[in-house]
Amino acid sequence: MKQGLSHPAIMRISQSLAAIEPSFSADNFEKSALQGLDNLALKARVNHIIACLHQHLPSFEQFAPKLCQLPQHWDQGDPNEAQHRFAAWPIIDYVAVHGIEHPELAFTVLEAITHLFSAEFAIRPFIERYPTKAFAQLKQWTTSTNEHVRRLASEGCRPRLPWGIQLKALVADPSPIFAILEPLKSDSSLYVRKSVANNLNDISKDHPITMLQHCAKWQHKCTTTHTQWIIKHACRTLIKAGHPQCLALLGFNPAQINGVALKCSAVATVNSPLSFEFTVMSTQDQALIIDYAIDFLRANGRYNRKVFKLKTFNATQGQHITLKKHYSFKPISTRRYYLGQHTLSLQINGKVVASQCFTFK
Repeated sequence: MKQGLSHPAIMRISQSLAAIEPSFSADNFEKSALQGLDNLALKARVNHIIACLHQHLPSFEQFAPKLCQLPQHWDQGDPNEAQHRFAAWPIIDYVAVHGIEHPELAFTVLEAITHLFSAEFAIRPFIERYPTKAFAQLKQWTTSTNEHVRRLASEGCRPRLPWGIQLKALVADPSPIFAILEPLKSDSSLYVRKSVANNLNDISKDHPITMLQHCAKWQHKCTTTHTQWIIKHACRTLIKAGHPQCLALLGFNPAQINGVALKCSAVATVNSPLSFEFTVMSTQDQALIIDYAIDFLRANGRYNRKVFKLKTFNATQGQHITLKKHYSFKPISTRRYYLGQHTLSLQINGKVVASQCFTFK
């Protein structure tokens, strides 16, 4: 991903800034920004470019009004390149670093340019340092006609935003967040609704009951499909964990089943996936969530369970259900596999109903 901040991105940044700031020396900026860039990892590239921007731009207080004009002059890059939006990342985070002493100016700039990349990382230092001012601004943004700005209100205050600094005060007490999510609970934009659901999912990891109580209020007061989608998506971590109150909220009661049978490969390898087949009979009409879990052996000899979605549906009385699945042990960047015994489990409506060990060789 670091190639999203390579030579072409520097040229785009340089040309766009030169269009709004006459004193900006494009050549000097490019020279300093490209020096040593290839040897840096992604986040180090962001920080390096921010330092170069600070070196070649006027003070933030002077430059902020012009920076709001950036979208009109921004070079969008090649939309076919996966990371073409990354070029705006250092500029947006520049606001967080060098605009931290001027929150009102910074808020105006972030609102103007967030759609270029998303200012979800940049707003977080302001939430930490100026929580009252920041949350007042987030509340205003929830009423924006721009979906990028509304999403910034929700995404920016996620307690556990991936890649972003953890907002420890909100991890401990998420109550201020609910005032931001309330106006967005039926937002017309899927982009915004996903953010609201992700924020609630973050909260569920530390305060599951609080999150579920809030969702229950929404479910009681608001029956729109948009709100229901948010609630279901927000509950995904608790669903996988088999949280009984969460499952009850979504209408999944303890499963009424019999005839459970699980068959899986005795051995799996990098080139031979784990294959398994699961059969069960539903003894009544009911909503079922069927997941499978693998307890992966770790380097320290302990196990780490990972739950995967299999099927969610409405079963009828007497229905025989057969599901087949393969799990590949081919290397991926987010998970390392260790040789030895692992365990496959099937769970229905949050309860494990069958397990079988297998060996990864």
